[in-house]
Amino acid sequence: MFANALSLYRNAYSGLSSPTWWLSLIMLINRSGTMVLPFMTIYLISPEVGYSIGQAGIVMGLFGLGAVAGGYLGGWLTDKIGFSRIQFMALIGGGVLFMILGQMHSFSGICIMSFLLSMVNESFRPANAAAIAYYSTPENRTRSFSLNRLAINLGWAVGSAAGGLIAAYRYELLFWVDGCTNIAAGILMLFLLPPARQRAPAAAINATPVDTTQTAYRDKIFLWFLLFTTIFAGCFFQVFNNLSAYFKNVLHFSEQYIGMLNAINGLLITLVEMVLVFKLEGRHNKLYYITLGVLLCGLAYCMLNVFHMNAGLTIVMIVIITFGEMLSMPFMNSYWIARSAHHNRGQYAGLFTIAWSVAQAIGPFLGSQVADRAGWTTLWWTVSGLFFISSLGFYIMYRRDHARRVLTSATHQL
Repeated sequence: MFANALSLYRNAYSGLSSPTWWLSLIMLINRSGTMVLPFMTIYLISPEVGYSIGQAGIVMGLFGLGAVAGGYLGGWLTDKIGFSRIQFMALIGGGVLFMILGQMHSFSGICIMSFLLSMVNESFRPANAAAIAYYSTPENRTRSFSLNRLAINLGWAVGSAAGGLIAAYRYELLFWVDGCTNIAAGILMLFLLPPARQRAPAAAINATPVDTTQTAYRDKIFLWFLLFTTIFAGCFFQVFNNLSAYFKNVLHFSEQYIGMLNAINGLLITLVEMVLVFKLEGRHNKLYYITLGVLLCGLAYCMLNVFHMNAGLTIVMIVIITFGEMLSMPFMNSYWIARSAHHNRGQYAGLFTIAWSVAQAIGPFLGSQVADRAGWTTLWWTVSGLFFISSLGFYIMYRRDHARRVLTSATHQL
């Protein structure tokens, strides 16, 4: 049995390119310092800082607006000057801005720096997605994205657990650690993956010519996909702020326990996701797995209102959310990549990043306002309902895509 399990893991990780592994190592170092975002809301409403949950929501909303600007800027620049330079500049610039943000004490200063930090930091995402697509093949693309997510979540587990301990001691240190790991990742990228001229892969060069006038902005199916992704992401982002605040202020969990809950999410993804994707990829349409994953997340949030939550049940909830995340997010990435080409990949990556950024701007802000004015129970029912709407949207896309494939197959047979 052990030998079979070992063989399964070996197969799941085999066949990925060296640059894909380097990208994941860089991401691991960067995300191991991810401590500010999961504790930002708690930091802002702490007695030492003294802002309300509503004001904290405004700050998190500005993080999201900055991410929207960064997603567009990063996608545009990726197509113009290449993903390598954008990743490096975003990591170094973001690291410096993390340190500056930690020194801000006025509400206006925190708001301005939050926007600038997020804009610079999030310009990294479309460039990074284009890099993963460039260094992977269609056969291993979903696993390449999963390896990158594994690095993100392993770093998230380390950062969340360490962040809980650091936050219990002194919140300001979180900003210094986050900044230093950003800069360290940027320096490592410069040595391991120096900027090089990026050309279309050989397979693409010899393939059937593509329509170079095609843009992501006119791809109607992709735009519907972005709408449902935005709804999903707006709900999912509650994990990083409002859910943590609920755990702290309503369930009265300690920062250390909240950090441990976040660490469970990262560790599960580290242990399970690559094998899960390896076993599932190609068996069903990508939209099938996305639909199921989003549905699981909705069911997890229902638990907050259906059950009298305690420490044990919150672990169950986090596990369900994590499996929903593992089923949906890797296949979301491979779905949009499959719709793009080398010449417009930055556009698709930028819009996909913007969808998540809009969700980051709207989700935490509206969630905090609902919690502040209507209470936590209303917030969790609303989040659950939106998850179910998103899942239904992906399911409709899945059924229509399946019908198109059947019709195309029948036409070819004729």
